Amino acid sequence: MSYLHILILSFVEGLTEFLPVSSTGHLILTNHFLGLESSEFSQAFDVIIQFGAIAAVVVIYKERFKFNLEFYKKLLIGFLPAATIGFLGKKIIADMMDSSVVVAWALIVGGIIMILTDWIFSRKKYEENRPINYKNSFLIGLSQCLALVPGVSRSAATIVSGQLVGLSKKDAAEFSFFLAVPTLTAATLYKLWKIKDMIHSEHMTQLAIGTLFSFIFAIFAIRFFLSIIKNYGFKWFGVYRIILGVVVLLTFKS
Repeated sequence: MSYLHILILSFVEGLTEFLPVSSTGHLILTNHFLGLESSEFSQAFDVIIQFGAIAAVVVIYKERFKFNLEFYKKLLIGFLPAATIGFLGKKIIADMMDSSVVVAWALIVGGIIMILTDWIFSRKKYEENRPINYKNSFLIGLSQCLALVPGVSRSAATIVSGQLVGLSKKDAAEFSFFLAVPTLTAATLYKLWKIKDMIHSEHMTQLAIGTLFSFIFAIFAIRFFLSIIKNYGFKWFGVYRIILGVVVLLTFKS
């Protein structure tokens, strides 16, 4: 893998991890168009650079991540459903990861839902910075289980469910960011443990560069995303998902 490939993949991971557009779908397309075949290193690379995106949330919201028992209890409640279902259904999930058709239709259906959700809730006014309760933390966390289907997008599932339980667009997006930290950390550590034998010392520089760029691009993406939803809502992300889903179908059709 060249350094140009590392830069491009880090850009895609950092930019799409927290946008409701499916980082999985983008990485599948990117690897295809770059002509990169699956290898031990590419698998390790895709997993490890997620740490850069995770770190971006903690840095931007460092005040929120200072020890606050209530905050962490709500994150734990939101984290447990997907952690449980993800562990129990890991074989099924792994099989779906190989299906570009599943990814494509998840993108399209998710895009339609985002457009409808934005249209419905754009007519309502919500108070921002409302404290989230335990029940809503659990319900939003439960929606993460849908994101175990590749192409659904963890961000899209949690943001839509956040709006359904009465959060403003900003609050729904931010709680989605917060919930990403334990969820992605656990998923990344689990995958890392499974592929630990694939990581060799000669790859450390490339992995470090990829993680750093993923961190930088994720910071930009989070700030960009909050600005976009404030002015335009989520509908254009829905339109983009539908277009991307069609592209995936056409690209990988047999």
